[in-house]
Formats: sequence, C-alpha cells, structure tokens
Amino acid sequence: MFRPHNTLPVRHTAIALSLAIAASAACNVSAAERESVLSNVVAHAMKRDLGLNDAQLAQYYNAERIAYVNEARMTKQLGDRFAGSWLERGADGNYRYVVASTGSAKAASTGEVEVRQHRYSLRQLQDAAAELDAIQAGTKQKNRLAGIHAWAVDVPNNKVVVTVASGHTLRAVDFIAASNIDTGMIRFEMSPFEAPTPFLNVGGGLEYVAHGLGTCSIGFSATYGAIKGFITAGHCGGIGTPVSISGVNVGSVAVQAYPGNDMAAATVRSTDTLYGLVTRYNGTYQRVLGSAVAPIGAAVCRSGRTTGWRCGSIVSYNNTTNYGNGPVYGLTRSTACAGRGDSGGSWITGAGQAQGVTSGGQLPSGSNTNCGALTPVTWFQPINPILSRWGLSLVLG
Repeated sequence: MFRPHNTLPVRHTAIALSLAIAASAACNVSAAERESVLSNVVAHAMKRDLGLNDAQLAQYYNAERIAYVNEARMTKQLGDRFAGSWLERGADGNYRYVVASTGSAKAASTGEVEVRQHRYSLRQLQDAAAELDAIQAGTKQKNRLAGIHAWAVDVPNNKVVVTVASGHTLRAVDFIAASNIDTGMIRFEMSPFEAPTPFLNVGGGLEYVAHGLGTCSIGFSATYGAIKGFITAGHCGGIGTPVSISGVNVGSVAVQAYPGNDMAAATVRSTDTLYGLVTRYNGTYQRVLGSAVAPIGAAVCRSGRTTGWRCGSIVSYNNTTNYGNGPVYGLTRSTACAGRGDSGGSWITGAGQAQGVTSGGQLPSGSNTNCGALTPVTWFQPINPILSRWGLSLVLG
C-alpha cells in the first residue's frame, strides 16, 4: 500500500502521464474531441507496427470483440478440456478468435468461434511450467541455468517453450530431464539475443529519476485512499527510493516486489494532479478506461521515454524470465519493441484497457533497444496483480 513517507519503487518515467505535468494541455480538450483524436492515433500506430490496412484493422476489432464476449463462456463450457484461446492472424491478414480443446473440436464448435483439437489441456501445460519454476527455485548453483533465458506456455502451439541461448542446448536438455514433464510438451526456442535484462537506463536529463539507480517510465496513475501516486516496475528502485519528475522531487517508492515479481508504486505530492492518460509522444494521449485482460494474439501498445509509443501483439502469458539477479514469474510476452529507460512504462489496448508495465526484454548485442529486431521479445508485468496486491485504484480518463 502507499505510505506517505515510505513509498513505492518507481522506474524509468516514460511519462505514462500519470502525473501529467506535461499533460495539462490535454485537459483543455473535451472528452469527445480527445477520444476522436486518440482513436485515430491508435489506429495509425497499430497499422504502422502491425502492418494492417484499414479493412484489416476494422476486422481485428471485430475479432477482439468476439474474444471478449466468448472467452468466459468457452472456458466454462470446455472445463478440464479447455486448452486455451487466442486471436490469430491468417495469411490473408485477417484475424479470427480460436479456442482449443482436448476433446472433439466439432462438438464444441460455435458460430463466431473456431475450435481446434489439442493434445494437452491448458492446466497440464501450466503445471509443467510451474514444475520448471520449482526446479529453478531449488537449484542452488544458479550458473547451471546460465543460458536458459525464459520459459512459458505457448497456447496456440500447445507447448511449453524454453528460450535458450546459442551453445547452451545441453543445459536446457538437463533442465527438462530433471523434471517429470512429458517431453512432447517441450519446444526449445534458440535466442540470438543477449540474456534478458530489465530496461534500466542510467543516464541523466530524463523526466523521471529513481535517485541513485537511474531513470524509468511511469506506468499508470493510481491512488490508495487519499494518497496519490503511480505504478511502475519493481526493478526501478526499492522502498524509500526518492523519485523526481522534471527535476522536482515528488515522493518515493512506497511498495515494491522484485525479483519474483516486477511491480512497484511510488507516492507523489498531494498537490500533484493525476490524469488517467498515457502519452503517445506526439502531443496526444490514450485514455485509461479499465484493465480488462486482452487475449493472446491481441494488439497492445506501450509508452516509454526511450522508444515512445510502440505497438505489437501479445504472445503468451505467465512467462518466467531468468534475469541475472533472480527470476521473475507471471510476465506477459509481446512483440512490441522497447529499450533501456522504458521500464515501468504503460501497456494499454486501443480500447483503453490497461495491461501492465514494462519489465524487460532481449536486446541485440550492443543495442539499447530491440526495435530493430525482426521479432522483438519484450515482457511486461500485468497490471491487475499489482492493483490487487496493494489495494490500489487506477485513475481513469
């Protein structure tokens, strides 16, 4: 929870415009006018980063609507046979909502939903990933896991994917051999990138500084009762770390969880104004309207001080990322690019649903961002576990 003098950890303040000191101009525009502008800008970013045309973008939103409407119903209907669901883009560029079942796909089929048959249920895959977490936690010599970057359930392909650095395949094989997992569940993904790293930038002249640690980005404005603050990444600073924005000391990190999780919140002054907005770094802002979880395959955009406003797709949930100072569990993987200094920044859908805050990613050797990678690997800490853990409330726009 927030405490007036002992606050949460804040990371690179990529102005998710929680404290929108620079966002006051947006408040001079009516809600209707702002919503129209924001929708156009979101559409532009999604078309730019996802390669969509106008027709495909409209069709994507229809598929997203189908997913939100049907996910809970299909999960309940299939029960133990449920093997996950996702949004899938076909060769023609159009999207469809797909649900997988370990039973008969034909028996579960329904009009707007495509049902496919999978070998393993989602629960079986999740249990396998949890077993790998337990093996990692119980390994005393962590260097034995060097080169094993991350693991997570790949729902569309019905596998547990283990990301491995070049030259470390035998270590990954030993890692799996130490478990009781059916090897048919496992797929090794060879990574050309450096080991996963939190996106911390220790440079000067940035708008949000965690004193003594570096710069981060603000995720979302939040409150704890009457106490004002913002949500960010846990690796941006420990409890009590002073936080400044635009050179002004505004508060400190009040609560933090890292490693294990990558979440934190920091307090600001009672005189600071909080806005439920996320900057797009072009003079416009995305309104924060809630925190409904987007499905796998959904489009998502992020904001951060280093790389600005970028969009991509959700690849998988509940990733375990093997950072050098300890693993972080429960992260979401996306193809939206990011870089050092973007840590703590906002992830949000085009419909204004907050998804999380930037944790880290894999960078090409010698690079400060992964925006030049063919398929960027970036992880974010989901927002809802942060809200529930400390009883925080999002500030809505």
